[in-house]
Amino acid sequence: MKVLRSGSWSGAAGKARSGAEPKQMNDVNYLIVVVLGYVIGSIPNGLIVGKLIRGVDIRQYGSGNIGATNAYRVLGAGPALAVLVTDILKGMLGVWLGQIFLGTVAGQIAGGIAAIAGHNWSLFLKFKGGRGVATGLGVIALLAPKPTLALFVLWAAVVYFTRYVSLGSILAAAAAPAAVWLSGAPRELFWFVVAAAAFVIFRHRPNIERLLAGRELKIGAAGSERPKE
Repeated sequence: MKVLRSGSWSGAAGKARSGAEPKQMNDVNYLIVVVLGYVIGSIPNGLIVGKLIRGVDIRQYGSGNIGATNAYRVLGAGPALAVLVTDILKGMLGVWLGQIFLGTVAGQIAGGIAAIAGHNWSLFLKFKGGRGVATGLGVIALLAPKPTLALFVLWAAVVYFTRYVSLGSILAAAAAPAAVWLSGAPRELFWFVVAAAAFVIFRHRPNIERLLAGRELKIGAAGSERPKE
């Protein structure tokens, strides 16, 4: 998949704007991207993996979240990796839809936002969901791979030394706008990352409260919360 970045964005977007495609068709394409991105993002991978692997609803255990961290606590490393990879893929597919139907950075961002929204307010979970970290990672990984690598290293270091996945996610989100800005990414992408970072931190409010109170669960320290075989 060819993803538009700072170097190719101006020319590609210019071609898209100067084409003969009617505005109405462009609006229809945006609608297709947003709707499909949202539906794909809504797929509750954590719930599906928990049901298939262990026959359990992971929302009833651990933190009650459907993301990879709670999947690790409840299901173990292998299923958690499957949840992480498939949640990342949802974000990538949103970006891919924007590229296929619109061919602009704005279109890719629209697809990515729709996928993140679907993950956080899933159509299949009565508009409840996860924190959007892994799906957002998939979006940024395609649009700005070098900053994403740096942010992943930061996240991994924080988790390794503190054992708090939530703290790693919060600090990586806080550093994301600066990392993307320093990479010379398009302005649209920078402001998207600013909004996405603020959103991720906002969604981690309960984690921040538990961290400050010393009650946040550390990774690998909640094996007792796994369902019995």
